[in-house]
Parts: sequence; structure tokens; C-alpha cells
Amino acid sequence: MDRRTFLTAAGTGAAALSLGAVSASSANAAPAASSPVSAAAARAAASRPAHGPNAPLLLRWFRDTYRSMEAMTTDFGLAVDKIDVSGPGAPVQSRQTSPTNIGCGLWSTVAAAGLGVIDGTTMERRLERTVRAVEKLERHHGFWLNWYDAHDGSVITEWPGTGDPVRPFLSSVDNAWLVTGLRIAADAAPALRPRIGRILATADWSYYYTPYDAADPVAGPGQLRGGFWTDTGEPTGHHYGALNTEPRMASYLGIADGSLPADHYWHLLRTMLPEHEQEQHPQGSYVTMDGVRVWQGHYTHRGRKIVPSWGGSMFEALMVPLFVPEAEWSPRSWGLNHQRYVRSQIEHGMAEAQYGYWGFSPSNIPEGGYQEYGVDAIGMQVDGYASNTDRTYTTDGAPLPPPSAFTNGVVTPHASFLALPYAPDEAIANLRALDRDFGAYHAGYGFRDSVNVGTGRVSDYVLALDQGMIAAALAQALRPGLLQKPFRTGGFQARVRPLLAKERFSI
Repeated sequence: MDRRTFLTAAGTGAAALSLGAVSASSANAAPAASSPVSAAAARAAASRPAHGPNAPLLLRWFRDTYRSMEAMTTDFGLAVDKIDVSGPGAPVQSRQTSPTNIGCGLWSTVAAAGLGVIDGTTMERRLERTVRAVEKLERHHGFWLNWYDAHDGSVITEWPGTGDPVRPFLSSVDNAWLVTGLRIAADAAPALRPRIGRILATADWSYYYTPYDAADPVAGPGQLRGGFWTDTGEPTGHHYGALNTEPRMASYLGIADGSLPADHYWHLLRTMLPEHEQEQHPQGSYVTMDGVRVWQGHYTHRGRKIVPSWGGSMFEALMVPLFVPEAEWSPRSWGLNHQRYVRSQIEHGMAEAQYGYWGFSPSNIPEGGYQEYGVDAIGMQVDGYASNTDRTYTTDGAPLPPPSAFTNGVVTPHASFLALPYAPDEAIANLRALDRDFGAYHAGYGFRDSVNVGTGRVSDYVLALDQGMIAAALAQALRPGLLQKPFRTGGFQARVRPLLAKERFSI
């Protein structure tokens, strides 16, 4: 099952996240071992190029990563979902694409120009081609369907290769990434701003929003639906309730443009409520934020207090801050949590499972298919995302399984790139090791999508989503703020930043 299909599937676990947020007061101070970053230090880090001695290596990695995005882009102008790079000839493109893939293509092109890999004229030509293709795509309620044929823009109704039926679906999270890419393109190419403005004028996030109902917070949680099937108008049976997951980009976009109320942010869950079944019984307290009663809960993992994600994967926590400067605007909450999240991923790979490598996030299964990978202990979902294909889970309060139980561990390079701002030396060392020990780097197209570190099997594929995250992470490392400009002004500055400044995780 593909990541986007998984996220739009209604189930008891996902439905549990629709429970409305209630509130809390701060808990204990953070352990001395992980002192928070000051706002001044966060601003300084964001304003200067990082990894000076490693800049040539990072730029080489970016060039090859962008070459893979070029190879994924069809003559029609859309980035396909993935390419197969295992054969001796040119990469084989998939037929399908999604709003997320298209957004990745847009911001990767802007990053390429900003880093001098392509010139401005080439950037504008490529952006215009993609914008022209986006203008032709079928839309509903101002948003895009989940799957199109990347070669002609037609809606996919049967899955390529299997013929399985595909219902037309409007995903809130996938549409957020296309809107993100379009905003970045408009900022980089002024000539395209009027056209992109017209495209975005009808994308109203309130379409996905269920207003908060204090009398029935389960039915009215003040959260976003996963999406809607357009053939029936039926919504998903769940809302995106967890705060520390990638759908918060849609929440930020809606709050910034005024289509969502600011208090939507406080109705998202730091952990599930103490009385609800989840991976770990949370600690914390209730506080009132902007009139909303919020449960400020946290988990404890390896002695560190942390606000978990839904499944424990890297991209849930760290894809959004590629664009929204959460660590700078909220250094003692988001900034500290991002650092601890990365540390938990590193220690799981190196100490708990003893793979010798780390970085767990949804990716291609090296032997074929797609799976959600993560660190089970830092996700809310009971038996959520394991770090291995064989799904070895941990249980809170029970002895940790021995390292020998973590068979067929899968590490994905994009997770290390997401960790660059928080553990740069360890991230680069991990990536070098994946290349050195497994041949995970394809000279010409960048890192392959994943590695089974038990068997040494490397994925045959390169995925647009994961290459898009790598491109954005490298752009941030080499030229901080390059892709963040549209998310530091306007409604983000006026509406989102004050919320993050008020945030007080109980960590």
C-alpha cells in the first residue's frame, strides 16, 4: 500500500485521531542533556550556509538529485511518481503522478536555480511548463485529484500495471504540497504570479474543515478531513488529528490565508488524551490557549520528553520545517522537539536495533512495494510504523526486543537529509556509509530510495516525493531560507508565527 493510500484509508486507529483536543498546562522542564536552542541561535543558524567543508559534496548530491527530477519530468511538464534506475538504459518512468509529486518538481526547480545548477531562464521555462500543465488538470472544489497520468494530464481511473479501479479522491495533505510548490514558484518567477494567483484563488481549505463543536468534539473536532471521494462526495471516516505530522502544512496554509480559524491549531493533538489507547500513556497537563483547552501531553523515550508523531517516521515530523521555520519561531517547543526526534531516530538505529545505520520513513521496500517505516516508540499509533519490513514492534513498559529481532531493517536516505539541520555530522556520515557499504548512491540520479541493511538489497527506484524532500533539505543547508521566503511573510508572519511563539510543549 502506498503512503498516500494508507493515509486516506479510514480505520479505527485513524478514527481515534478525530477526538477533539482539550488542553493543558506546562509540565516539567526539559532534561539538562537537551537544552533548548535560543531564538537568537535559531535565527543565526537559519541565516548562514551550513556545512561549509561539506558544501562541495552537498552540491554534488543536489546536482544528481535534481537530475533525477529532470528524468522524472514528462514532456507534458509533470513529475512522475517514480523512476526505475536499475536498467542499463534511460530510467523508466511511471505513468502516475500526484499533487505532491508535482509540488516537489516545482520547488526542486526553484532550488536548482537558487543554487546555480540551472539559470534563471531555464527555471522560468520549466516552471511555466508545469504551471501550464497544472492549469489543464481536472479539479474539484479548487483542489486536485490524487492521481493523474503524468504524460497527458488525464485522471487515472485504473491503476497502471494492475488495472485495479482508482476512485477519484481529493486529499488535503497532498494538495497542501502542490500549493506549497506553487507558492514557491510564484515567489521565484514574478511573471507567473498572476496565473498562479488565479489557480490558488479557489483553493479554500475550509472545504476540508469540520468546525469545533464543544457539545460533540468527536463529530466536530475542529480538524481537517483526510479528504473526499468526488464520485460520491463522501468524506474519509477520519480527521487529521495529530499535530506533529505532515498534514499540518495544510493547517498552516489555511490559517495563513484566513480560510481556517487560528484556533484550529490548538484543536490538534500533541498526544492523544490520557484516557485513550495509544503507544505510550502520556504525561502532561491541561492548559488554555486562546480560549481552547489543550492537552499538552508528551511521551518519554530514552529519558527524553518528546511530542510524538502518528507513526514515528521522519518525514511526518520534519518535512514541514523545510518550508515553515518552526524551530526559529518556536525554539523551546518545535525546535527542541525536532532535535529530540532526530536523536530518537539515530539511537534506535544505532543502539536499540543495532543496524549500524539509521533514518526510518515511508519509502520503497527494496524488494518491491511500499511501506511505512519509523520508530514505533515515538509514534502515537499502537503497533504503528516499525523500522523493518518484518515489523518488529516495541511495547511501552516491556523489555525492548533484542537487536536480533529487528530483521530486514530498511533505511531511507531522505530521512538523513531531513536530519541535516539537527545532526549534520551524523547525517552526512550516515549517508556516506549507505553509499560506501551498499552502493546506495547512483552517480547521475542521487540516492536510491531505500536499503535493506540486513541483506544489502538496494531499491531499484527513485521517488519524486523523497527526492523532493532531499532537494529541499539540501537547498536549506546550502542556501538557508531559499525555499522559505513565501512562508515568512503575509499570513504566515501575521497568523502562523504568533501561534508558534505561544506554543509550550510540556517537554
